[in-house]
Amino acid sequence: MPISITIRSVPDDVRDELAARAARSGRSLQEYLVHELTRLAGKRPIDDVLDGIRRRAEHFPPIDREVVLDIIAGGRE
Repeated sequence: MPISITIRSVPDDVRDELAARAARSGRSLQEYLVHELTRLAGKRPIDDVLDGIRRRAEHFPPIDREVVLDIIAGGRE
């Protein structure tokens, strides 16, 4: 069941920008904010993404920079 959220002390310029974006998208400010909050909640935080990359990278052997540069140079020849 949906609940209500109150956000206090939103600066006027922020409210005006959000209202303008809502109008451009053809939504009310309420609809626009629910849409944006839903979209935001569906995204993985960047720290979680980076942690996952680091965990997967642990399973690969380290790569020597010079070896990579030699392979690139060889491919260019």
